[in-house]
Amino acid sequence: MSDDKKLSKLFRSLPDAQRQTLLAFAEFLAARGQEGVVKEIPQVNPIPRPSEESVIRAIKRLRATYPMLESGKLLNETSSAMTQHAMHGKPAVEVIDQLEVVFKSHYERYLGEQ
Repeated sequence: MSDDKKLSKLFRSLPDAQRQTLLAFAEFLAARGQEGVVKEIPQVNPIPRPSEESVIRAIKRLRATYPMLESGKLLNETSSAMTQHAMHGKPAVEVIDQLEVVFKSHYERYLGEQ
């Protein structure tokens, strides 16, 4: 049996109070192991915005600019922006401006979490 499965089985067998104690101890050990470790913060890979760009290409460019961001976290906002353009006729330039702000704000949030 793997360590993960064994730990999970033991955890599930404990009463709630002991589970909380085990979690607190695991968090303590994890934090202690991180002391003195300097996290490298991924840098933005700036790709210049072309004068003529489609919304799809802008999303691809922004994903390449911010490779550290999880695309799942951006999916709702990028889909919404794409819908505004494709279904509601919002100009591509405005949608791309909006996407630039979305990606930058997600990156700033990412930095705050690091």
